[in-house]
Amino acid sequence: MKSQLRCVAPTGDICGEGAVWHPKQEALYWTDINRFLVHKLDLAADTTQTWLFCEPVTSINLTTRDETLLLVLGSQIGLWSPSAHPEFKTIYTLADWPEMRFNDARVDPRGSLWVGTMRNNVGPCGEPLDVKFAGGVLYRIDPDGTVTEWKNGIGISNTVAWSPDARTFCFGDTTANVLWAFDYQMQTGAIGGQRNLLADFGRGQPDGSAMDAEGFLWNARYGGGCVVRIAPNGEIDRVLEMPVFSPTTCAFGGKDNRTLFITSARSAEQLSGSVFALDLNVCGVPDGQFGLK
Repeated sequence: MKSQLRCVAPTGDICGEGAVWHPKQEALYWTDINRFLVHKLDLAADTTQTWLFCEPVTSINLTTRDETLLLVLGSQIGLWSPSAHPEFKTIYTLADWPEMRFNDARVDPRGSLWVGTMRNNVGPCGEPLDVKFAGGVLYRIDPDGTVTEWKNGIGISNTVAWSPDARTFCFGDTTANVLWAFDYQMQTGAIGGQRNLLADFGRGQPDGSAMDAEGFLWNARYGGGCVVRIAPNGEIDRVLEMPVFSPTTCAFGGKDNRTLFITSARSAEQLSGSVFALDLNVCGVPDGQFGLK
């Protein structure tokens, strides 16, 4: 594997997160949760655009419409297009807001959104709140509006990913320092058979992840200064050292979907809060698209 890690967007995010590659636009979208921002990096033009929202934005997802993105905000989930900003069409609202908020989310191979919640640690002006993390829930939101609950009792919901054969679903709890694997049923979208994939790893805590085509999960280790590549059997295949203390999530994109983009949170290092990129000889599993009529 190539190992030339580079900084591609020194945006100084307080908590960069929620990244997704838009293949038609050849651009990376990601968020800064605490500054209520969505960023877009055009790699060819080497430019970054930014949009401001009225509350935290935690995840960005593709839909079956090229110009429409599915945004996850602290209190709500809805449809958004950069060209129509600030227009936002809400499709689901979290009843427990502002005590709880949405966090990590991804679209499954069937076109449904899986999203987890956590105790809201972001104040109305983006300031950090001191909270006890408990009571998080993992939801599935189908394109027809059906909402189902699949797991509760979570501290901080993070990592939402599927294996290349769509038979395994990966999900984690940051505060418990554990990543789980579940059996995933493609026909019904159901999960079951929970088991530990990686628990009590000594470098930081599990944050967001991306899956590659060989079935290995790339997991950002918040507070651990690294990204780890985890084999399907839970063994650590590689540790990618980062120049920042808290990498936050990963997303595959770029040419042939072989570039791993890594967001980060602000800390003491000069490049903290930046987005980094690493070219690999393995491609990523394409991101799901939320089904719209």
